[in-house]
Amino acid sequence: MAASYRSLWALTTLAILPSACAHRAPSTPGVMDVDWDVREFYRPPSPLPNEAPGFVLGHETLTGLAALEGTKLNERVLYLSNSGGPGEAPIAVSGIIAVPEGDAPTEGWPVVTWAHGTLGIADKCAPSRDELGASAHWYNQAPHRLLNQFLKQGWAVVMSDYEGLGTPGRHPYLLGNSQAYGVLDIVRAAHALHGGKLSKKFAIVGHSQGGQAALFAAARAPGRLKDDGLELVGVVAYAPASAMEALFYAGTAQTTTSPNAAFMPLFLTGAIAGNPSELTPENILQTGAQQLYANVDTQCRTELSETGSWGGFVPAGKVLKLNAPLAKLNAQLRAMEPGVLTLTTPVRLVQGGQDERVNPAQTALVSAGLISRGAQVEYVGCPVADHFGVLGDDIPGTLAWLKQRFTGEAPSEPVRSSCQRIDPPPGTPQSVPASQAR
Repeated sequence: MAASYRSLWALTTLAILPSACAHRAPSTPGVMDVDWDVREFYRPPSPLPNEAPGFVLGHETLTGLAALEGTKLNERVLYLSNSGGPGEAPIAVSGIIAVPEGDAPTEGWPVVTWAHGTLGIADKCAPSRDELGASAHWYNQAPHRLLNQFLKQGWAVVMSDYEGLGTPGRHPYLLGNSQAYGVLDIVRAAHALHGGKLSKKFAIVGHSQGGQAALFAAARAPGRLKDDGLELVGVVAYAPASAMEALFYAGTAQTTTSPNAAFMPLFLTGAIAGNPSELTPENILQTGAQQLYANVDTQCRTELSETGSWGGFVPAGKVLKLNAPLAKLNAQLRAMEPGVLTLTTPVRLVQGGQDERVNPAQTALVSAGLISRGAQVEYVGCPVADHFGVLGDDIPGTLAWLKQRFTGEAPSEPVRSSCQRIDPPPGTPQSVPASQAR
């Protein structure tokens, strides 16, 4: 088993319902009529108001490098959502809302809700906090070309920071429901602020960690948004994170240092958040790994990969305790898998053939798993694209696909792109047993 895990680790590493608030009140989100010191923007009022997910707790004009280009308005927003852990407690989540230039069409601007890739879980890594010199700056800027293209099409763009990333609490990396709620509820927040100018139609687009988040959001949307009148028209997932259990154990078996060791503690944050009563750093990790684990709260992924942190740690035999509750840990890692979801909205999966972080073979398995559960999947390969290059190479294809989803009209001429639709080989196995489908 260890040998196969090592092989998988060498091939691929990640860069990577729903219930209402326990005390939920109105079904239509609104805007809080209270302002507090903008220096404390990311600290929500306590107690949180008795309002629906998507209720706007605060908003302000956003400038600087975190803002998108070609907009009438960029806003930093703080809104109500739910934790993805047991009990799904009400929480505040931060994010960005970007409105296109010009006047809104009669039917309103369609909305794209963007799910970002792996940045780390420290508050400073959040997209809405991005600034020059920040350790996550390059990764926060990587999707801007794509997002700016959405705005040029006349689509509003909303971008959740996710639970605990920028706001109080620890971000539960790859915890499916947590990310899904943040990605969906910011659409509600945008309607609370700009409802008269926004269409009820929206799409979900995400990359890497966000590709997995986008698929979870699409799966949870029918239940979570059933009373909002919003229409999910499709989901685009670039290089979605998958195979978390295999990757985690491949990491623990490494006999040399590697920057990819940074993903082990990130995986654990999501797994622990999914079952905090039975999983803790103390009952999973050996002493040295426990001490390094605390770095997740102050270091972005690039810093975790450095030799002074997880990147200088030789994991083999030094990560897991002998009596660690591995069965419970494994169950949580498997629960993060996107290939077992049931999706009722059209899906576009996009994968770079030269991706060094998400193995194309794993994305093919995700596609096969979704199709086996009834999803309508268009699987697209970009032969020369790496993990981040896919965001640029598939812009023409993604724009054409989303236009068709929003308007119902097929492209008037062929799309010129280096990326092409491909079909999984006959008999491609499912990513996980069907008995684990949710």
